[in-house]
Amino acid sequence: MADDPMPTRWSFQDFKLSYDIKFGRKKATKEEDNAGVGRVESNGTLSNSAPHGPELSIYEQFRNQDRGQQNGALPSGNDEKPQKSPLPPFESAEMRTLAESLSRDIIHGSPDVKWETIKGLENAKRLLKEAVVMPIKYPKYFTGLLSPWKGILLFGPPGTGKTMLAKAVATECNTTFFNISASSIVSKWRGDSEKLVKVLFELARYHAPSTIFLDEIDAIISQRGEARSEHEASRRLKTELLIQMDGLTRTDELVFVLAATNLPWELDAAMLRRLEKRILVPLPEPEARRAMFEGLLPSSSDEAILPYDLLVESTEGFSGSDIRLLCKEAAMQPLRRLMAYLEQKEDIVPDDELPTVGPIMHGDIEVALKNTRPSAHLHAHRYDKFNSDYGSQILQ
Repeated sequence: MADDPMPTRWSFQDFKLSYDIKFGRKKATKEEDNAGVGRVESNGTLSNSAPHGPELSIYEQFRNQDRGQQNGALPSGNDEKPQKSPLPPFESAEMRTLAESLSRDIIHGSPDVKWETIKGLENAKRLLKEAVVMPIKYPKYFTGLLSPWKGILLFGPPGTGKTMLAKAVATECNTTFFNISASSIVSKWRGDSEKLVKVLFELARYHAPSTIFLDEIDAIISQRGEARSEHEASRRLKTELLIQMDGLTRTDELVFVLAATNLPWELDAAMLRRLEKRILVPLPEPEARRAMFEGLLPSSSDEAILPYDLLVESTEGFSGSDIRLLCKEAAMQPLRRLMAYLEQKEDIVPDDELPTVGPIMHGDIEVALKNTRPSAHLHAHRYDKFNSDYGSQILQ
């Protein structure tokens, strides 16, 4: 009995070093030996070394270290400013892996789209400011019954500026912006799609205030039970998304869901209820179309003013994307004339000697109007019908 080692109270650092050396996870370096870190003897005890801080048990030191990591504190013990971990603590490594994959969809830079760059759409911009900007700027007023909106649906013809509004939200609002599509939360492995939705909202609550942008949401949560061919995995994904948006897991953190779709009549009724504000993003009005033409096709001089009135009258039913294509077609006409002139020359002209592109003429506008057709006016009546049934309006 006299030869048995004396019972010692190991510190957490001693226990961790002994465990790593014994099971081969970490090799003791010479620097650690020279620094006085306890060495493991053949009988399993530690040799005398420098003290390792307060005399706490292993569980107490592990608990304190775990609490410090969860609170974002640095484990080194110095007086540096605590840094928040990019990921919240998860119960398994699998959930943490899913969170790392979703973290790639967080927009860190600014898309550089401001409210002023979006012509028209005053109703949509006003509601987005009311739902996202004002609760962050004046949180005192948005409490109780006046709690901010949790979800907004932007619907309308394609090319009318729904994604541009989302970019403006990401630029103007100081929120964590999640750009989510169907490929972000749909997995081929059974059960992973629901876990991805759950982890997405946990990340959003952890980084609150945050905005989750679901582009083309009709591809994710269409009406349930309409088709007999609906897969079980798709139904579970829809159910988990509905639960996370408005269920027992809903908390007071400011998590705002912004959705966009071209087919609002295919959305599930439960999702329409959770998207509290449903805003029609219509085709641009004449004033907005004129502002677009003046911004995309500025007049070079007072003598050659472009026929903006003709453009506005001839583009009834054009979307914002169609107007941009029209302006691009008009700008290509003087470039085509210049390309034909350069191709007639036998010698290659150096870059510093290339002539400049000429101005856009009245005839170029007429050619562009003949070559461009609207693409978003076919279902205009269906959008108006859906807006009258489910849309949200602001009374002036």
